[in-house]
Amino acid sequence: MAWEDRTPFEAIRSCYGLSEAQVIKLMRRSLKPSSFRLWRARVSGRKTKHGKLRSPEVSRGYCPTQYKQR
Repeated sequence: MAWEDRTPFEAIRSCYGLSEAQVIKLMRRSLKPSSFRLWRARVSGRKTKHGKLRSPEVSRGYCPTQYKQR
C-alpha cells in the first residue's frame, strides 16, 4: 500500500495501525537506498498520499480500479 501512489497514509493507518513515520521507517528498511530516495521524493507532498491534501470529495482509501477482481 505504501508503494502505491494513490493510497493515502491514513488508509495504511486504518488497515495496519502504522503511522506515516512508521511507514517511512519500514520503507527505508525494505528498499534499496536509491529506491527509497525515489519513493520518498515521489510521495512527499503528493495530494493523493496525504488525506489533508486530498479533495474532500474523495472518501475512499484507494482507487476503485486498484484491486481488480478476476
